Amino acid sequence: MELFQRANAVRLRSHHDKYLLADDDEESVCQDRNGSSRSARWTVEFIGGENVLRLKSCYGKYLTASNAPFLLGMTGRKVLQTLPKRLDSSLEWEPIREGFHVKLKTRYGNYLRANGGVPPWRNSVTHDIPHRTATQDWILWEVDIVEIQIESPGQSPQKADSPSSSPAKKNTSGSTSSEMSPRLSKLKSSDSFTHGSPPKNDGRTIYFRIADDYGNVDDAFEEPFFNFKGTSVDELTNKLEEETGLNDLIVCSRHPLNGKLYPLRLHLPPNNTTMHVVVVKSTSKVAKGFAMPENPA
Repeated sequence: MELFQRANAVRLRSHHDKYLLADDDEESVCQDRNGSSRSARWTVEFIGGENVLRLKSCYGKYLTASNAPFLLGMTGRKVLQTLPKRLDSSLEWEPIREGFHVKLKTRYGNYLRANGGVPPWRNSVTHDIPHRTATQDWILWEVDIVEIQIESPGQSPQKADSPSSSPAKKNTSGSTSSEMSPRLSKLKSSDSFTHGSPPKNDGRTIYFRIADDYGNVDDAFEEPFFNFKGTSVDELTNKLEEETGLNDLIVCSRHPLNGKLYPLRLHLPPNNTTMHVVVVKSTSKVAKGFAMPENPA
């Protein structure tokens, strides 16, 4: 469960380097390399006091382990998007950490599996127990946190007991919030985080986004921001790691002409200028493409 800590929304990347997507038919799910699509975004709902969670698609429906066979005569069963009147155990997934990855286990012992091979298996997603060594890694998923949640002091986790009356409710700022779990609403205000008007105390305002493995970001959602009084890139990196709950981050800016990411190496802009940054994991594919800084002679 620790890989989902403080997560309000995530992307799940499979062993095949593809993301779990909610199909636009609002019923099925699949895999695709386009991690920047809104369909790759899954809102996390924790179930109070239990090591299980629910994942809600951008269409307001839950990732569901159905009983329907994916293919007749095969063991794999369909994974769907559903919104039942009663939230039952078919919507619940138990995260089991395995190194830097996670396995998502159903209440009945199956695992969320990203299938490979030829059609109709290619890009499909089922729940099953892998019996062959060659497919053991197909149940491993990498978790990319794309939106974090901040709890107010003294606020305790709340259990989501009933489905939303509408799929995903838009607020006046354009961000998405879940009616199911107040604990997981979009980036609640804290001492350093806030939405609305930027803080007016000393320091500079830092707006940031969290990129996926390829450096893509979801521009459909409002940038969170905080007030920063430090002066160096290292201080800013530490602050962003503290606020996001992520480790080994690289702080980047966008090139004004081509929009490509480049890492901040030396100094921050002078005069407490407001900054818009993008953070990526140091182990990401986009980070591997950054040129290494030259060592002084």
